[in-house]
Amino acid sequence: MSKPQILIVGGGYAGFYTAKKLEKILSSGEADVTLVDPLPYMTYQPFLPEVVAGSIEPRHSVVSLRRHLTKTNIITGKVVKVNHAKKLATIEVVGSPAYEWKYDHIVMTAGAVSRTFPIPGVADVAIGMKTIEEAMNVRNRIHRNFDIAANLPKGPARDRLLTFVVVGGGFAGIETIAEMRSLATYLLRFYPGIAFEDVRFHLIEAMGRIMPEVSLDTSLWVVDNLESRNAKVHLNTQLLSAVGGKVDLSTGESFESDLIVWTAGVKANPFVPNSDLPLDERGRIYAKASLQVANGDKVVKGAWTAGDVSAVPDLSGDGVGGYCVPNAQHAVRQAKLLAKNIAATIRGGEVKNYFHKNLGAVAGLGVGVGVFQWRKVAIKGFPAWLMHRGYHGLAMPMWERKIRVFAGWFWNWVLRRDIASITASHTPRLAFEASASRPAVAAPAAKKTVAKKTVAKKVAAKKAPAKKAPAKKVAVKPVAKKAAPKKK
Repeated sequence: MSKPQILIVGGGYAGFYTAKKLEKILSSGEADVTLVDPLPYMTYQPFLPEVVAGSIEPRHSVVSLRRHLTKTNIITGKVVKVNHAKKLATIEVVGSPAYEWKYDHIVMTAGAVSRTFPIPGVADVAIGMKTIEEAMNVRNRIHRNFDIAANLPKGPARDRLLTFVVVGGGFAGIETIAEMRSLATYLLRFYPGIAFEDVRFHLIEAMGRIMPEVSLDTSLWVVDNLESRNAKVHLNTQLLSAVGGKVDLSTGESFESDLIVWTAGVKANPFVPNSDLPLDERGRIYAKASLQVANGDKVVKGAWTAGDVSAVPDLSGDGVGGYCVPNAQHAVRQAKLLAKNIAATIRGGEVKNYFHKNLGAVAGLGVGVGVFQWRKVAIKGFPAWLMHRGYHGLAMPMWERKIRVFAGWFWNWVLRRDIASITASHTPRLAFEASASRPAVAAPAAKKTVAKKTVAKKVAAKKAPAKKAPAKKVAVKPVAKKAAPKKK
């Protein structure tokens, strides 16, 4: 009898931890595990704002799949279609034609992408905060803007470079704008021509408050803290347009910005509809508390899901709309239980339901400033910042990565923040192309001058009007005069 084939779609929190747990609990030869993801690493997204600020080295906030999943078959590609009725997945790999993969169990952990609205200009000029590449680009653009603005006189062009916008007042947006502000404030000491008040930050939030995960008092404290650092918070405000970087708000305000960061929500990976699994109105995969995909009350055998792409009931009662919210806390814990349930199913055992009480919410607001909320308990300022670093530093997967992150924080404290940036990383071949020697282009053979003159004469002859032949001259003899008659 062949071994069961387990296919994991997506290598984020849920996918990575599912594979890691399966490696631990499955005995050799009990099943084959394959993980498919377009990227060779998982990203620890809570660290992205600190990557922007330069507090964490970008590579230290990602985890290599091949290094830490030694028993899992890693395919660096995309699952583009799932036919669960036949238990077939279609996989695309760069440089190879698409092929089908037969499985017995499929784990849908494809994660989420930025959710945007059809606002003019957003798709053209804004950038998200979901990937390590986006965080690196935001950091480099802040540095580049300071470098350019330092050489410009005060005016609209300079103001545009020093105006930064973040759309979305959830945890991602608040941490992003706070870390951006922290970086900008630190950079001022190296740019004496730029004053604190010259650098403007705007947070745009459509609701009447920020950070719904914390109490109203705590959210108001965060707003006050940001505005004391020259970061204006626009509540009950919608972004109407961002065409060409010109920001138009529903309040009538308008200004220009060279950097607009979008953090206003997420949605399930758009690949998910290319499957025959049941979805809710938001494109998430329906699941039971056991993390088994479900069609109503009926379990879809051999199909599992967890993380941001799933609609998992929150039995603790804390979930929004009765479902677990899309965050790392749930994704990691769901993945570990999901692996145990798959193993139990293979062994003929029983599955267990997912239950997790929220441990609270913690956010970093720049170096030395943070906020923590657990039920009615709120901690603000430096102690909360230490709690933020402690929690996320330990939550980072693998001790190899934890040590790198903590070591980076230590050396930043000793040596201060690293302000080096590689702003040309998005055009790495530009310098080489500009100086590279190219083959000489052979000049076209020159035509003979005589030939040119001959052709010119023929053309001129055709164009010139025909000349009339000159009339012959007829000699005219003088007429002899008659002699006068003689007088008699």
